[in-house]
Amino acid sequence: MLVFLTFSFLVVLTAVSSSSGDRHVAQPALSISQSMSPGQSKSSSVHRHQRSVSYFNKPKEDWLLDGIGLVMQGIVIPALQVTLVYHFWSWLFPSWEHVLHLSGWLQFLISFVCVDYLYYWNHRGLHHSSLWNVHKVHHTVSEMDVLGTSRNTLWSSFFVVYLWVHALMLFVLEHPNGYVLGVSLTAALDLWRHSRFSLLPFQRKHPLVYRFFSSWLMLPHNHAWHHSSTEGNKNYGGNLNIWDKIHRTYHGESSYPRSIGIKLNLSIIQKLVLPIDDERQLSKPRGPN
Repeated sequence: MLVFLTFSFLVVLTAVSSSSGDRHVAQPALSISQSMSPGQSKSSSVHRHQRSVSYFNKPKEDWLLDGIGLVMQGIVIPALQVTLVYHFWSWLFPSWEHVLHLSGWLQFLISFVCVDYLYYWNHRGLHHSSLWNVHKVHHTVSEMDVLGTSRNTLWSSFFVVYLWVHALMLFVLEHPNGYVLGVSLTAALDLWRHSRFSLLPFQRKHPLVYRFFSSWLMLPHNHAWHHSSTEGNKNYGGNLNIWDKIHRTYHGESSYPRSIGIKLNLSIIQKLVLPIDDERQLSKPRGPN
């Protein structure tokens, strides 16, 4: 219930702001140069351009990629967590089953904060040249939308810390209700982070609300900079932006980037199964080498 209320609160706030302050965004998207008036800032133009793109302009291949990814991440991976991976930990550490007795709030903090820090380093590692092929299909998203959350190579989830840590915690915790709550909120924020529900209008209309959330939470426009065609080596954090601030990988510009995503000259089968470019089409890793 807390997860639903929190996510609903954020979505309603941003949706109301969008409808009241930016009614013109329902019009067809113009190029940045066309939509900018002489006295208009580039950042606000990019912001409107980002939010005016229609789902109906999305290529069929992208719909298929995102749909297959949604099935993988929404059904297959959770099923694997509570069956095969759970039994793997049971086989490896049989005496650990349900031995950990923690309060619900402590479980929540472990899930929402500690695992998030693990994910920060996990995500940075996926941007290293040795692992970039595992992750780069996710960065072919050219417009931020909820379905883009699931765009990935079929087997990329096996390289993400969530699959293994969540199953381990479910195995060792006696009553993992608080931990599951943190997992659910993390999943909801991941959807929101990839969505078009921006809190940027609150920067002007409700500055205290914006200042509160932007001080610790990774917002949609922050994550859009991670998907930027030019600044993809920033904002690796999931729930929290404090890890990027601590490790100096934070890009805090209060706007959307001009362009999002990378191009891969690969077939849909290659993107799903073996996304390795040939030498002429090599996509460079978006982070430390």
